Amino acid sequence: MEHDARRYFSLPSPFAMKRGGELHGAHVAYETWGRLNDARDNAVLVLTGLSPSAHMASCEADPSPGWWEAMVGPGRAIDTSRWFVICVNSLGSDKGSTCPASVDPATGEPYRLSFPQLALEDVANAAHAAVGSLGIQQLACLIGCSMGGMSALAYMVLHPHSVRAHISVDTAPQAQPFAIAIRSLQREAIRLDPQWNDGNYDIHATTGGTYPDMGMSIARKLGVITYRSAMEWNGRFARIRLDPEQREDEPFGREFQVESYLEGHAQRFVRNFDPNSYLYLSRASDWFDIAEYGNGSVLEGLKRIHIEQAMVIGVSTDILFPLQQQEQIAEGLEAAGARVEFVALDSPQGHDAFLVDIEHYSPAIGGFLSRLAMT
Repeated sequence: MEHDARRYFSLPSPFAMKRGGELHGAHVAYETWGRLNDARDNAVLVLTGLSPSAHMASCEADPSPGWWEAMVGPGRAIDTSRWFVICVNSLGSDKGSTCPASVDPATGEPYRLSFPQLALEDVANAAHAAVGSLGIQQLACLIGCSMGGMSALAYMVLHPHSVRAHISVDTAPQAQPFAIAIRSLQREAIRLDPQWNDGNYDIHATTGGTYPDMGMSIARKLGVITYRSAMEWNGRFARIRLDPEQREDEPFGREFQVESYLEGHAQRFVRNFDPNSYLYLSRASDWFDIAEYGNGSVLEGLKRIHIEQAMVIGVSTDILFPLQQQEQIAEGLEAAGARVEFVALDSPQGHDAFLVDIEHYSPAIGGFLSRLAMT
């Protein structure tokens, strides 16, 4: 089995951005697993949520576990003994792709807020260019998770006939007010941190320095709260209090286990994702609307996507991308002529279910890809 760790694709220069401006000398990071067959028709592309890197699964060159480790590999749902699997890190993400923390070749300094406005269409176009560089004209399947699901819709509407089948995972055809409100608060937490300093913090500081730790911490906590469901919070933590020695010795300090859990998540995230990149990708998620391609109608926008078949998966406990939005995607793709399977799961984990509820997602995704291989 041939494996590659992180690789880089240089985007066409200049690379025009949807909302104006262009990038020069930009690139995206990606990883691949499995082999591309002689017909070049067994490629599966995965587009990620806001924060993951291209390291979706371990490989010989990088044996560390990937963010979807249990889903990808020989004999797993996304079977790398059958499929040539590609995961592209989003343009604008600091996990290897050109982003606000990257050096602007025109100035020799990091872009920071001079980075052009970012749209998920730009993410899609960059991924499409990377796929084309591998000699692939049509993907066997495009898988999009969370924000990556919106990027996937953009990919398919902007590049007709470049995708044969699609798996839509916990995503939406447009951001709803609740999701926009949450992301707006996350961005506000970062922007109101004095250490953010209008984007002029110490980009590469791992400790110390000027860095919006507090803003990033609050943003992450808000995110984690919405990624899971109230049902799961109740089941995991109830009202269990911390032991006295674990509590903060300050007014109104952490007292409950759930608060400590959120703090742990925040601390692992804070210096591991560039704040400006977070702001750009978060806003790009709010801006995306497939209805732009259908004269203001989500259904008409989706009808412009031409694929053979699709599976749309959602969970009833997802408050960020509710099941109703998965139904919209399924109806639209069906109206466009695709054979669509709709899978509604009752996982208690909420939006993050696709990352943790592998026992339910794996048979769905694996079954769809197995049937696709036989057609």
